[in-house]
Amino acid sequence: MKLFIYYLCFVTSLFAAIEDKNAVIQEQIKALQSSLEQSHNVWLKHYMSLENYNELTKEIATIKKEIEIQSPPPRSLTHRLETLQRQQELLKDSVKNPYSTLLEVKHIEEVPQITNPFLILTGYSFIQQLKERQNALKANQESLQDLLAIINEEYMLYTQLAQTDKSLSVAQNIFRTQRMIEEFESVQKILETSIDIYNQECENTITKLTNQIKNQFFKALYIGVAVLISILLAFLLKLTLRKYILDVDRIYTASKVINFINITIIVLILLFAYMENVSYLVAIVGFASAGLAIAMKDLFMSVLGWFVIILGGSVHVGDRVRVVKEGCTYVGDVLDISVLRITLFEDVTLTSYMENRRAGRIIFVPNNYIFTTMFANYTHGGLKAVWDGIDFTITFDSNYKKALKIATDIGKKYAKGYTEMVRQQVHRMRDKYSLRNPNLEVRSYCMIEPNGLRISLWYQTNSYATLALRSTISGEIIEQILKESDIHIAYPTTKVVATGGDGTGDRADSKIIESAQTLASSSAQTQAILGGGATQM
Repeated sequence: MKLFIYYLCFVTSLFAAIEDKNAVIQEQIKALQSSLEQSHNVWLKHYMSLENYNELTKEIATIKKEIEIQSPPPRSLTHRLETLQRQQELLKDSVKNPYSTLLEVKHIEEVPQITNPFLILTGYSFIQQLKERQNALKANQESLQDLLAIINEEYMLYTQLAQTDKSLSVAQNIFRTQRMIEEFESVQKILETSIDIYNQECENTITKLTNQIKNQFFKALYIGVAVLISILLAFLLKLTLRKYILDVDRIYTASKVINFINITIIVLILLFAYMENVSYLVAIVGFASAGLAIAMKDLFMSVLGWFVIILGGSVHVGDRVRVVKEGCTYVGDVLDISVLRITLFEDVTLTSYMENRRAGRIIFVPNNYIFTTMFANYTHGGLKAVWDGIDFTITFDSNYKKALKIATDIGKKYAKGYTEMVRQQVHRMRDKYSLRNPNLEVRSYCMIEPNGLRISLWYQTNSYATLALRSTISGEIIEQILKESDIHIAYPTTKVVATGGDGTGDRADSKIIESAQTLASSSAQTQAILGGGATQM
């Protein structure tokens, strides 16, 4: 009896221990399932969608069989069938390939070619996109590994529980977890293979782009050094010119030429550095030149005119020039000579006084005008003076010889310094031009005009101050002539001869004088008679 009691106690304690162990395993399984629900694992969601679709399919098949057996079918069955079919239709697209979005490895798009420094940022952006895709695939792989670890642990717990619990639910859970493990392990193999292939392609692409970026960086560095050397050489050359050349105009022109050559060298460096096929450049330049030469004739002519001006030296910065175009005349000082145009500052000159009546404007003259337009340079070849003339008219009865002498003396008085200066400048110009003893002295001429004798005075004056000297000489000529009684300025007048005469000087006609005397005598006698009659009265 005691043995039976001991045996019963032993069996009871054993069953109690088994129950406690099973309870612990159940708690562990619940904890794992809870962690899976809270993890929101995307792989598990796709798998559950597939399981729901399969269960719906089985239930639909079962209901269809019941409907076939029952005739007519109950309204509840048909309504239930419609509901299940709608749910199945919603899950239909997701179960065709349930893991497609997670297993999808996008094909690497067209890889950009880094052929210049501006595409370096494009290369870095493309590399960043590849790395982001790699990280996304790696995150999917880690998520799948975590899911498999939990399912394997759940399967082991169910296996342990099956040793003491032979119920159908435990067996079904073992079958369910085993099927999930097989499903996810096959998916894991596919994912690992896809990731390995994609990572290899990404590494090759990243290596290629990195090498291209490095090449372009060093290439840009070398080109930058070459450009800096070109700029430095141009700067040193300008300093050398300023040291050994004293003429400011020549220094300015030389600086312009150096700048143009420097820019041309830099452009050629960039073209040959980044032009893959130089023959393409030659062909493009050939066709472009033919088209542009027709469409942009004036532009090309201006560039050609710039070469003619710079190389020929016909115009320099600071020169005073005169341009005539379509009846308009502009006189001014050259401020700048660019590739396309000459910039003038319009000064107050005789032209602005007599024609334009305005000055102080900035005039832009296209360089192609040098081929088609009257273009006069007042200060070419170092000349700083020009001939200027003053004309005035005296009456026919004036002493023209004295008037010529007055004009000549005044001209010599004010133009003496300019005459000597021009003589030296002309002497220096004989090396370039054929000048055979030009007469540079003050000149004056007397010409017969319909309304009198015109005195024309010509003298040398400063090219930049012709109007000032002209005003001074004109004023002094008027002052000297007004002092002379035998010189009269001719201008439109009406002359009344009250004493009789032919209107020439003070000469009087004898017949007119006799007639006037007879008329005066008769008038006196008449007045005497009239006076006597009055006395008698």
